[in-house]
Amino acid sequence: MALTDHYDVFIGSTGDGWTFLVLNRPLRNAARILTGAGFTAREHQGRTLYLLPPGTAEESQERAGVAAYGLMAHTLDGVDLAWTTREHGASPVGQPDVTIRFTDHAVTITAATGQADAVLAQYGFIPAGAKRQYALPPGLGERDALMAVVRAEAHLDADGISVRIDLGIATTQDIPPAPSRTGAAPAPVPTTQVQRLSR
Repeated sequence: MALTDHYDVFIGSTGDGWTFLVLNRPLRNAARILTGAGFTAREHQGRTLYLLPPGTAEESQERAGVAAYGLMAHTLDGVDLAWTTREHGASPVGQPDVTIRFTDHAVTITAATGQADAVLAQYGFIPAGAKRQYALPPGLGERDALMAVVRAEAHLDADGISVRIDLGIATTQDIPPAPSRTGAAPAPVPTTQVQRLSR
């Protein structure tokens, strides 16, 4: 299972600035809601992706917010990890206070200052090597790691600490394919719903 497959709605960004939305289960009127918000549908390796081209953070945030609001009538199981929809992280060259990176089943964090230390520790991130570098403990499942990132990012954002999340997806061509449905066990229902679809 890929990182993008853990929620009904996954909103993310590619390294080159595209905002993408993945639907992991059919939602009534989703295509109409998303295209009405300015997303373009594109078939990609067994799934339909909804894409916004690189633009301003304000425009991307508004379009993603409209889409998320419409989809929330059908599900609250969604996550928004798109740096392109955040005003403070809307430039690939911008320097956020905290950078979160997903790479090969690991999550690492680099903080520009010690301002984020207590928040990161609260969500299970531990010092990793160099000063102001953090990671999650080994052996943590992908969904648990994703949940820790979602919670830490929301807390940091609420504290006014800018965050950029690098999903390790350089371009839209690198978005993982749809999971194989043959013999696949259904994903467990999360114990808490993450309501991070809108800002």
